[in-house]
Amino acid sequence: MELGLKKKQVLITGGTKGIGLATAKAFAREGCIVHITGRKLSDLEHVKKEIGSNFQIHTHVCDLKKSGATKKLADDCQAIDILVNNAGATPTGPIELVGIEEWREGLELKVIATVDLTKKFYEKMCKRKKGVIINVIGNCGERPDPEIIVATVTNSGMMNFTRALGSVSVNHGVRVLAVNPGATSTERLVHIMEEKARDRYGNPNLWEKLVEPLPFNRASTPSEQADMIVFAASERCSYVSGTILTVDAGIAQRGHIF
Repeated sequence: MELGLKKKQVLITGGTKGIGLATAKAFAREGCIVHITGRKLSDLEHVKKEIGSNFQIHTHVCDLKKSGATKKLADDCQAIDILVNNAGATPTGPIELVGIEEWREGLELKVIATVDLTKKFYEKMCKRKKGVIINVIGNCGERPDPEIIVATVTNSGMMNFTRALGSVSVNHGVRVLAVNPGATSTERLVHIMEEKARDRYGNPNLWEKLVEPLPFNRASTPSEQADMIVFAASERCSYVSGTILTVDAGIAQRGHIF
């Protein structure tokens, strides 16, 4: 299927691992000019080598929580057609184990920095009367989980931000939508599952037992999430804005499974 993405300029925040890295690879295969951010130069250089010299990859060292970071990124990436807001890992744990400073850090990155970056690129896209913004959020925003309470709060907020902005962005030729991944086989998922296995079985190495109740007896792969993100950004999805595409094989419609 021709997605109409060749030569599009794409910016992916948090693009050095997991879903972000898989998304960078997927856009590169579609012939896009891909920009990725990361906090460490060494990680970005490794990713650039991993994707390969046959693709157009530009890297930007950037910590979105730092003052001026979003402005510099917007200044460095003037002609972005597609913005993928993927950065924003939040602390795990129930309310009694998460300190207020951890709350502030989670909100600063997942909400404030993302909204700030979106605002800057949205203004540019509105002037050009075209563009796509995709927020990669997480399904606990629609299936509240007290064990990851910070993400539950930030994700639900970003879902409604997406719906609100995406409902009016089309007046300016811009689409804004979100992808909500369910459990995905990233380093972060393994860490969370190890903690749960330590609590439940007394052994973090038994974490794979906790994945068995998932649909198809597994977590999704980063590439499965990336495929949805790329499709959502493409011309084949041109009448979709202000909505959330949940990729979790139906888990959000169930009760708790872990």
